[in-house]
Amino acid sequence: MRIGQLLGTGRSADVYAIDEAWVLRRYRDSSDATPELAVMSYLSACGYPVPRLGPSPAIATPSDLVLQRLTGPTMLESLLSGALTEDEGGAMLAGLLTDLHTIPARVSQVPEDRILHLDLHPDNVMLTPDGPVVIDWWTTAEGPPALDRAMSSLILAQVAVDPASPTAAGARSLLTALLLHLTRPGRRPRPPHLAQAKRCRATDPNLSPGELALIDEAADLISELTG
Repeated sequence: MRIGQLLGTGRSADVYAIDEAWVLRRYRDSSDATPELAVMSYLSACGYPVPRLGPSPAIATPSDLVLQRLTGPTMLESLLSGALTEDEGGAMLAGLLTDLHTIPARVSQVPEDRILHLDLHPDNVMLTPDGPVVIDWWTTAEGPPALDRAMSSLILAQVAVDPASPTAAGARSLLTALLLHLTRPGRRPRPPHLAQAKRCRATDPNLSPGELALIDEAADLISELTG
């Protein structure tokens, strides 16, 4: 299996073309992708929209994942272009979180635990011709769904309170829409889970000092919007 051109790069991984059907995702720090592979395989079997898993390359490392080559923009690109409104984006994110949290935990024996993404935001949703597909499952864990909702809200809120971000106003509108669509009692972020999300974000090695400095203000914005 020949690895082709670099298609994209994120905070922790690079994506290379293999052919028209498959890409290779490789972690730059040689992190083990095996747990991510297991979760994605489980979610795919449960019918959740994740990229299909492909054959392992002839020369593979534990940091490699062969994934379906998706076509279409990210949700972020569609929001920025105006092809998707903030209300539509908020409804879509809420729906993806809700659908994910209907899937029982794969390992945990705690009945209330579910599969969590913990980094579900517009740049991790691909809008394909077959519908939205959630990518980048490196942060996945199992636990209370409320933590996942708090994490997605906190990520959006950090952009919303960033005075240097040209997308701050759009992020605030998207956050407001997400919170609005999490209307069922108990689904909006509450103090205990928001505090846990803050701790998780504060220990994320991929965040810049500027991003870390915005966590408290971002949490305050969520509290303000949720009353």
